[in-house]
Amino acid sequence: MTLTSILQAILLGFVEGLTEFIPVSSTAHLLLGSALLGFDSPNRTFPVMIQLGAILALLFVYAGRLWRIAKGLGSDPGARRFVAGILLAFLPAVLAGLVIGKYIEALLFHLWIPCVTLIVGGLVLLAVDRIKFEPRHTDAQAFPVWMSVAIGVCQCLAMVPGVSRSGATIVGALFLGAGKRAAAEFSFFLAMPTMAGAFAYKLYKDYATLSFDQGGLIAIGFVASFVAAVLVVRALLDFVARNGFALFAYWRIAVGTIGLVAIAACGAR
Repeated sequence: MTLTSILQAILLGFVEGLTEFIPVSSTAHLLLGSALLGFDSPNRTFPVMIQLGAILALLFVYAGRLWRIAKGLGSDPGARRFVAGILLAFLPAVLAGLVIGKYIEALLFHLWIPCVTLIVGGLVLLAVDRIKFEPRHTDAQAFPVWMSVAIGVCQCLAMVPGVSRSGATIVGALFLGAGKRAAAEFSFFLAMPTMAGAFAYKLYKDYATLSFDQGGLIAIGFVASFVAAVLVVRALLDFVARNGFALFAYWRIAVGTIGLVAIAACGAR
């Protein structure tokens, strides 16, 4: 490890934590940020594995609520339905990953793809922000099981770099009748098994090839991701409920456009 690589890992960790739970695509930001900084991550292991920091940030912020849900599993049908809904919502991503995962990983090496999807996703968010939704479900823990599964299907769209896992699940939930705050909160809960599964799978695949230096940089990025994600999770629900998605949409469009210009100027893929 060099001082430069350590600083790069810290910066990219902060980027992961700041962007994982807002609808701007952390994957796209990490891919473009790594290219800009010249940060090399064999097999794109670093961006996936530092997600563990963001996962633990969710567990930290929601520790009390998760504990109450866990205690209620034996006596509260609502708690059991919620946990079942989250697990069933997670399954479509597992199945999609097994079927097309290797093809999706190949897309990570083409930087123009997340740039285009950032722009398209930004336009979608602007359109969604103009729709006057009539929410029928305002409690994330009370979503019907069928609705949870449907949101899980929407999450599969985020396998394409730049789509945004949180964006796909939040927008899907809105169209299915969720309020903005409840949609964002359900997206948080669904992130826990999804991101933990992606981390475990990547560790299983690549642990034998990880060097000491790579492991150290991942650990540094993990800590930075945790700190940044704690700040975002605490603030995001109220922000989305009050302000909608326009700010995130314009940010996506700007980053995607700048990325395409830079790719064209540099002759990158």
